[in-house]
Amino acid sequence: MKTVVAITGCSGVVYGVRLVEVLKGDKVLIISETGKRILEEETDSNFARLEGLVNAAYEDCDLFAPASSGSQFFDAMVIIPCSQSTLAKIATGIADTLTTRVAAVALKERRRLIIVPRETPLNAIMLENELKLSRLGVTVLPASPAFYHSPEKIEDLVDFIIGKVLDQIGQPNNLFKRWNQNDR
Repeated sequence: MKTVVAITGCSGVVYGVRLVEVLKGDKVLIISETGKRILEEETDSNFARLEGLVNAAYEDCDLFAPASSGSQFFDAMVIIPCSQSTLAKIATGIADTLTTRVAAVALKERRRLIIVPRETPLNAIMLENELKLSRLGVTVLPASPAFYHSPEKIEDLVDFIIGKVLDQIGQPNNLFKRWNQNDR
């Protein structure tokens, strides 16, 4: 499986880092300049470390990257975290960055597209953009962790979201304890 992972410029970069760490198969990384800055601000990681975990890495301004063409195959794209600006561009068909262009390719080629917005609260425009994308077949998977699995640390909350993302692309995982009323 080949997956494109895009990290945009909003808080919650830890989700993108963790996905890159546990995702199997071919991995292509796209990261924005702001995403790089937030990566260093919010985590102990950096772009060079992430580059070492993927098959290819591109900056968001590189519209000549292979994934920007529909003739380059990938199975899924995950934008994690997805800024509301990026989400709005995708919802309105603006493809002026590598992330938004690859998302446009995913839509036109009917490939799996998963968007993990992290913003809260949401205004009506944000909700309408998410609804529009959902109606187009995009999986909108907000970074809203559950608590039924009795998380003990922040990593448990992150792994819950990453496990849900992996479920959406069909990668088996045991990153969180699944709901089972019989266990209570």
